[in-house]
Amino acid sequence: MAEQQHAPDADALPGDGRDETETERLDRNFSEILQELRVTQTGTQILTGFLLAVAFQNRFTSLNEFQVDVYLVLVILAASATALGLAPVSLHRMLFRRGEKDRIVAISSALLDVILICVAACITGVVLLVFDVVASLTAGIVASSCVLIGLLVLWYVFPRRERRSRRKP
Repeated sequence: MAEQQHAPDADALPGDGRDETETERLDRNFSEILQELRVTQTGTQILTGFLLAVAFQNRFTSLNEFQVDVYLVLVILAASATALGLAPVSLHRMLFRRGEKDRIVAISSALLDVILICVAACITGVVLLVFDVVASLTAGIVASSCVLIGLLVLWYVFPRRERRSRRKP
């Protein structure tokens, strides 16, 4: 879908208080998405590095089968989050200067949602693994459940509630 054409002086979204064209709005939105990607990429890279380093520790050989399985799932989640975080860059490169900024923004936004799910699962899983290895599986389940609930509240419930409250007059 090509970018919509507007009069040069028309607001992209009349009444939103911004004096920008549709193209300017899409450029701003993509810039904001790139900022969000920078944040998620840094955290994902640190988490991935941590996970990759764990396999080369002496104590890694003492993990039980469940712990190894959790670890391998975490490596896949971290790699997936990394790949998803780079996908908007590739998408932009392939669609650059083709009048597809609206598609780039929409797809990149959806990819960010999936990245957050991967990162939340990875953080939760890391807590499960660390508590299981250091304390017990029960402690791991309790701690990771608390982290998952916290992430759901901070990353989904709270923003959704704020979005709804902004719609009310």
